[in-house]
Amino acid sequence: MNGELYCPICFYTAIPVPEPLRCPRCGVPLEYRKGLPPVAPEDLRGQGVWRYSPFLPPAEPVSLGEGDTPLVPSVRIGPELEIDLLLKLEGANPTGSFKDRGASVLVSVLRGFGVEKVADDSSGNAAAALAAYAARAGLVATLYVPTYASPKKLAQIETYGAALVRVPGPRSAAEAAVVEATGKGEHVYASHNESPYFVQGLKTLAYELYEGMGYEAPDHVVVPLGGGGLYLGLYLGFRELVELGWIERMPRISAIQAEACAPIVRAWELGEEVPVPIEPVPTVAEGVSIAAPARGREILAALRECGGGAAAVAEEEILGAQRELAAEEGVYVEPTSAVVLPGLRKLLKQGLFAPSETVVLVLTGSGLKGEPRTRRG
Repeated sequence: MNGELYCPICFYTAIPVPEPLRCPRCGVPLEYRKGLPPVAPEDLRGQGVWRYSPFLPPAEPVSLGEGDTPLVPSVRIGPELEIDLLLKLEGANPTGSFKDRGASVLVSVLRGFGVEKVADDSSGNAAAALAAYAARAGLVATLYVPTYASPKKLAQIETYGAALVRVPGPRSAAEAAVVEATGKGEHVYASHNESPYFVQGLKTLAYELYEGMGYEAPDHVVVPLGGGGLYLGLYLGFRELVELGWIERMPRISAIQAEACAPIVRAWELGEEVPVPIEPVPTVAEGVSIAAPARGREILAALRECGGGAAAVAEEEILGAQRELAAEEGVYVEPTSAVVLPGLRKLLKQGLFAPSETVVLVLTGSGLKGEPRTRRG
C-alpha cells in the first residue's frame, strides 16, 4: 500500500498498517496521506464516494452506493435567519448516516490488508455502517454498543449478521470493552474514531459539496461533533482542494456539541489547545457524547486554522430543532443531527456570518434511526 501514516502534530511517520496507531511522541492518532495526483475536476469518473478514488487510499471498493446525498436549499429557516442556507442530507446514505462514507473506505482498505475479523465501539450509527460493509465484504464484525442506544440501531446491527455486545454504563465503557477485546488479537480494531482510513472516507463530503455547489466551496459549514471524524474529514478534504488549486480558500468549519458533553467547546471558549476534561451527563444527542475525543488536539488546531466557531446547545434546543427541521423543511433527522440548527443560531448571534454568505448544515443521520432508550452520557 502506498502512502504513509503521519502525526498531524509533530509529523512523525510510519508505514500503513491495518490497526489504528498513535504517535509515540504526541499520543494522537496517526493520519493517512499520499501525494495528490495531477487530476482536474473533469477527470473524475463514477458516482458517490469512490468517484474520488484518486485521492483515497488504494483499495478495491466495497460499496453500497454511499455518497451523492441531496444538497437542498432551506425554504423557510434560511430566509428567516437572512442567510443562504443549504442542507446536506447525509441520512440518505445506505445505512442512514454519514458513517457509510468512512465505513466503505475503512472496510475496503482492511480487506486489502487481508483482515477477516473486525470490531468497533459505537453509539449506534458507526456500528450499523461497519456491520453493513463488513457483511458486503464477507468479514466477521463484532460491535460494542452502549445498552441505552436506540433499539432500532441495535436491531439494524444484528440484522446485518454482526455480533452485538451490549455494554452497560456510559459511552466510554463500550470503548474500553472493545480495546480490551481487540487486544487479544482475534479482531482488528476498526475504530471509526481513530482509524486514518475512516477519516479518508469522510473527506469525500468536502469534494461532494464543492461539486454540488457548482465547483465552488461554501463560505461556512456547520457540523455536529463527537469524536470529530467528520469535522477533520471536511478539514482535510477542503485543505486538499486548496492544495489542488480547485478553490482559493478554506471554508470556515464550525463544531456543535451538546451542553451535556462539550469538551471541545469548553476548550475553545477557554483558549485551550487540548480538550477540557469533563464528566458527561445524559443527552438525547447520543452520537456526540464523547467526553475525551482522541483527536481533540487536532480538532482544536483545525478550528483555529480555518476560522470556524464552536457552540454547545441544551437538550430542549436539540429536540425543538428536530421538530422544527421536520415541520419547516420536511427533513426528519435524529437528535444528534439537530444540534446544528440551534448551534447555527448561537454562531449568528456571535457575528460569525455575513448576510451574503452561504452556509451548509450537515445533517448527519436520519430520524428513522430512532431515539436512545435512555439519555445517558
